[in-house]
Amino acid sequence: MSQLSTCPLRIEINEVAPRDGLQIESRFVPTEDKIRWIDALSSTGLKRIEATSFTSPKAIPNLRDAAEVVTGIQRREGVDITVLVPNVKGAERALACNVDEINLVMSASDSHGLANLRMTPEQSLEQFAAILDVTQSSGVFINASLSTTFGCPFEGEVPEARVLGLVEKLIALGIQGITLCDTTGMANPTQVKRLCDAVLERWPEMPFTLHFHNTRGMGLANALAAWQAGITRFDSALGGLGGCPFAPGATGNVCTEDLVHMFEAMGVDTGVDLDALLDVAATLPELIGHEVPGQVAKAGKSTRRYPMPVSALQ
Repeated sequence: MSQLSTCPLRIEINEVAPRDGLQIESRFVPTEDKIRWIDALSSTGLKRIEATSFTSPKAIPNLRDAAEVVTGIQRREGVDITVLVPNVKGAERALACNVDEINLVMSASDSHGLANLRMTPEQSLEQFAAILDVTQSSGVFINASLSTTFGCPFEGEVPEARVLGLVEKLIALGIQGITLCDTTGMANPTQVKRLCDAVLERWPEMPFTLHFHNTRGMGLANALAAWQAGITRFDSALGGLGGCPFAPGATGNVCTEDLVHMFEAMGVDTGVDLDALLDVAATLPELIGHEVPGQVAKAGKSTRRYPMPVSALQ
């Protein structure tokens, strides 16, 4: 039996462009346009959409309309709306909007935590405990994203033992799902496969999500390596939107339509209607005011066929 024959036959995509993509754009996308966009995304078969972040408007002005967006979108059965929250206040605001999932974020490295969140990993864990106290009776799923899992832009390699130790602490706190993030696109497929093997062996029942950036062109290769290890949940951003302020030149997250195209071409069910997704992706340049990195939206699906050149028929 080949290795690929034991890989998952179905995966789930978590669309993060409305949050991770828009937060660093140079201009504010009007609230009504965000709502219309998220509603369109929710009709493509995506099962989870990270709609916004309940953070300080001063910190992320592009998402200052978080409550209006979440309460304004059409809630579809089978589509979970998740939001990022940075603290207890943000969690309380999110709960008031009846979200399905709350995503917390911390760094695996001290330096990135201090630069990005002004907290060490230990301080982040303390804050997570306070947030869990507020959310424990809500029934809302709590996920934690672990940034710089595969490398820190300041420190370099993050030891696997440190990552596993933080995962263990997150689970002990009561976190229900964990996202392993390649925050600045430093991961490689061998490294990804090794870490995914390790976490799935130790915690086979924990829903792990993998979050890749395509900074160095390895996003799809890393997603493939994670899938080969048995991962079934992936973050991605329509059009390849997003990026990190600590990764100059970053092209953003792994592109949703490219990721769906790859897996569907391999016979892996994503549950997503790729044609509908490409229609939504085609609206992105007008929405945000510039072209996006996604490839399939430009080249078309691999099943696309072209007429023979006239010169070849003469």
